[in-house]
Amino acid sequence: MLCFIYANSIRLYSYWAILFFYALKMNRKDFLKYLALLPLISKSMKLNALNELTNLLDKTEKMPVLFLGHGSPMNAIEENEFVQGFREVGKTISKPKAIICISAHWETKGTYVTAMQNPRTIHDFGGFPSKLYEVQYPAPGSPALAEETKNLVEKTTLALDEKWGLDHGAWSVIKHLYPNADIPTIQLSLDYTQPAQYHFDLARELSKLREKGILIIGSGNMVHNLGMVAWDRLSGQPYAYDWATEANEKMKGYILDGNFQNLINYKSQGKAFELAIPTPEHFLPLIYTLALKDNNDETCIFNDQPVGGSLTMTSVKMG
Repeated sequence: MLCFIYANSIRLYSYWAILFFYALKMNRKDFLKYLALLPLISKSMKLNALNELTNLLDKTEKMPVLFLGHGSPMNAIEENEFVQGFREVGKTISKPKAIICISAHWETKGTYVTAMQNPRTIHDFGGFPSKLYEVQYPAPGSPALAEETKNLVEKTTLALDEKWGLDHGAWSVIKHLYPNADIPTIQLSLDYTQPAQYHFDLARELSKLREKGILIIGSGNMVHNLGMVAWDRLSGQPYAYDWATEANEKMKGYILDGNFQNLINYKSQGKAFELAIPTPEHFLPLIYTLALKDNNDETCIFNDQPVGGSLTMTSVKMG
C-alpha cells in the first residue's frame, strides 16, 4: 500500500517497492531508519543512486577493520616496505562495497561525514616534490552511505559535509589497497573537542556497517611526535628513541590483550605515552579501529617499524 500512496514517478515507485520488500526481512526500527533516506529521492533521481541504496541494504560477510600507520605523505608515491605491507593486507580482504576512513587530518568541532558524489583529492601538506601534488585519487563518494552512517549514530548528531573530500591520511594509503580508485569512499571527521571515550563509543555504533560490505579504516600513527623527529635518521635502518619503543610495545600489548581501556585512558599511561601522543589526532583513529573489534576477530599487527626516532608505522588488522 505504501508503494501506491507515494508513487509519484516510476523511480519513486521502484524505491518504495524495494523498501517494502526489505521491510518483510527487517525489524520495524531498521525499516523506519531507511525511511529517513527519502530526502535522497526526487523525480530526477538517477538509477545508479537507487542501485547504491539497495546495495547498502544487503548483508555480506563481515568485513575486517584496519588501522593504518600512514607516516609521510611520500608513502603515496614511494616504493618501500610500508606500501608493500598495505598491498599485502589488501590482498587478504574481499573487495568492499565502500570505505569509511577516519583520518588524523580532518579535525572538526562536531562530527561530520563527507556526502558529496565526487570528493576532491586534498593535498594538505607542504614542502614536498611536485610529483606528490600531481597525484589524484578520484574514488567516488557515497551520499547514501553518508546518510546511512548519520542515521546509525545516536550518541551525537552527525552533519553531512559537501566541502572536504579525501585528505592525504585517506588517499595516500587507500591508493595502495585499491589503486583503481573504484571503491566509493567517504571520511568521518574527528571532533577535537571530545575525549577518547567519546570516539570509542561513537565507533561502536558503526559496527553494523561491517556486515554490509563496508571497510572501515583508521589512518594515523600510534607513536607520532613530529617535534622530536631525528631528521638525520629518517633513512637507513629503523631507529626509535627508548620512550617510543616503550610506548609502542605497551600499545601492542594492550591491543593483543584486548585491554582497550588503557588505550582510551592513554593520558594516564606515563611519560612514554605522553611523548608518543603529544596531541591526539594521530592516535584517535586507532581508537575507532579497536571499538569495532568483536570477540571473534583475530588481530594481526604489520608494518611494525619505527621511523626517525619518534614515529611508528605500526598497523593493525582485526577480523
